[in-house]
Amino acid sequence: MAILSIQSHVAYGHVGNSAAVFPLQRLGNEVWPVHTVHFSNHTGYETVRGTVLGAALVRDTVRGIGERGVLGRCDALLSGYLGDAGIGHAVVEAADTVKAANPDAIYCCDPVMGDHEATGGPGGLYVKPDIPDLMRDVVIPRADLATPNQFELELLTGRPCSLMSQVVEAVDALRAMGPKVVMVTSLRRCDADPQRIEVLARGPEGAWLISTPRIPLAHPPTGSGDAFAALFLGHFLRSRRVPEALEAAVNGLFSVFEATERAGGRELALIEAQDALATPVRRFRAEPLPVPA
Repeated sequence: MAILSIQSHVAYGHVGNSAAVFPLQRLGNEVWPVHTVHFSNHTGYETVRGTVLGAALVRDTVRGIGERGVLGRCDALLSGYLGDAGIGHAVVEAADTVKAANPDAIYCCDPVMGDHEATGGPGGLYVKPDIPDLMRDVVIPRADLATPNQFELELLTGRPCSLMSQVVEAVDALRAMGPKVVMVTSLRRCDADPQRIEVLARGPEGAWLISTPRIPLAHPPTGSGDAFAALFLGHFLRSRRVPEALEAAVNGLFSVFEATERAGGRELALIEAQDALATPVRRFRAEPLPVPA
């Protein structure tokens, strides 16, 4: 598989493309990374150096890849943090360009906008104020797969997600906007065990829920959502089945969290847990949910 990944990039640590490219490569894919920023490290640290690269460079880089005549064998486009509206429009144009070259290509949108809990802060929205509307009205309708967290699902659909019935309704509302498959991460429901964390995935053939114990990390790492979206996409491209991709992605990332806890650092231990990314041990199983077709 060949995957075009348009995201931020950091030299130190693992967020954006720095969290997504290696897992996709470890699964055996060829990845063409296009960076939207080039920073020394993620912005959760006390200082950050580097620059925003912007929409013009995204367009120019995608155009250059197209000039090599290879977009026809691009199997998927993955996008994450947008930065500004211009980059969002450039990503949508890239998706259209890839699909024009290969109508079977998949666009996976990780609508990175915020979270209920953020590293080093109280959580909430951490993108520019115009990004949620752009994501809802322009980007999500073009996507085949969407991988929001609970906060982003609520933001995109305007629906509460405190109960399982509400989560399912919100997922179906998001699917009605365009994506055939939706995976929701970081679910914390009022009607669930607070010591566990859940992921729900819904596709045309049904819905599945998987839960894992919470790992009490001293420094919750940034970039886990970026790695998770990449893993889900990578495994989905292999199997084309939602429950298999969900199980593989969850079990692989759980092993990364375990390695991160052992390391005791602030960054995801992707390299240490790389074997589990490619061949995850399925300790946690996806259970089917009774949902309307």
